[in-house]
Amino acid sequence: MSEPRHFIAGTELTRAELEAVVQRAVELKEIGADGPRPLAHRSVALLFEKPSTRTRVSFQVGISQLGGQVLLLRSEELQLARGESVRDTALVLSRYIDAIAVRVGEHALLEELARHSTVPVVNALTPLHHPCQALADMLTLRERFGRMEGLRVAYVGDGNNVCHSLMLLGARAGVEVVAATPAELRPDAAVVAAAQETARVVEDPAEAAAGAHALYTDVWVSMGDESESARRRELLAPYRLDAGLLARARDDAVVMHCLPAHPGEEITADLLYGERSAVWDQAENRLHAQKALMELLLP
Repeated sequence: MSEPRHFIAGTELTRAELEAVVQRAVELKEIGADGPRPLAHRSVALLFEKPSTRTRVSFQVGISQLGGQVLLLRSEELQLARGESVRDTALVLSRYIDAIAVRVGEHALLEELARHSTVPVVNALTPLHHPCQALADMLTLRERFGRMEGLRVAYVGDGNNVCHSLMLLGARAGVEVVAATPAELRPDAAVVAAAQETARVVEDPAEAAAGAHALYTDVWVSMGDESESARRRELLAPYRLDAGLLARARDDAVVMHCLPAHPGEEITADLLYGERSAVWDQAENRLHAQKALMELLLP
C-alpha cells in the first residue's frame, strides 16, 4: 500500500501542484455542481472539535458534489472522549473511510493522527495552520489579478494560523506576504523562516500596506484566546483595517478576511461590505479549492 498524501501545513504541495490545484479549482467553479464524481463510493470523515461554518459546510457540500459520502464526527461523541488513543482511532478510521478532515484545538493531535493513518488527513484548522483557507485565498488572488506570482499581500493583526498559512502557501505561489503585527503577537519564527524568500514581519501596518495588491486581516480574538481578549484588543487597536490603511495600497487593491468578522473591530463595515471587498469570494472559494484538493489527494 502506498503512503497516503496528507495536507497538514500546505507545504506538502510543490509549486507545480499548488498551481495545478488552483487551476483545477477555477475549472470546477465554472462547471458547478454537475461536474465529475471522482469520489463516488468513497467516504470522508470530518472530525471536528471546534465550531465551524465555512469549513464544515464547504467540505460537506464539496464532497457531496464530487460524489462522496460525508461522516461528521464530533470528538466528544467518539471513544476519544473516553480515553481511546489517537493512534487507535486513526487505525480504525483508516479501515472504514477514504480520508479524514480534522479541525482540532491541538496541532500535535492532528500530526499524531496523520502519523498513524493509512488514508489522507487534511488540516481543516489547528492553532498553528489553516492551509485550506490559504488555498482558497490563492484562488481568490488568481481570480482578481489573473496570477499569483509577483503579488503582494499585507496581512495586519494577529500573527496566527491564518497568517502562517498565508506565508507558507504564498511562498509556494510566489506571493509576497508582509505581516504587520504587534511584537507580542508575531507569527511563529519557524514559519517565518520557512517562508523567508517571500515573507517578512514588520510592526507598522502602513509599511506593510504600501503598494499591496491585497490587505488581509483576521479576528483579534480567535477560538481559545478568549481569556486574554482585553489585552489582545488593546494591542491590536492600531491594526484595524480601514479606509486610511487601504489608501496606502494600490488603487486596485482588494480587501480580504477569512471570517467570521467583527465589523468595527478588526475591519470597518464599509470595507467588509464595500465594492473592493473580496471577502465573500474567499468564502465561496473554500468550496472550489477544497474540491480540487480532494481530487488530488484521492485520485
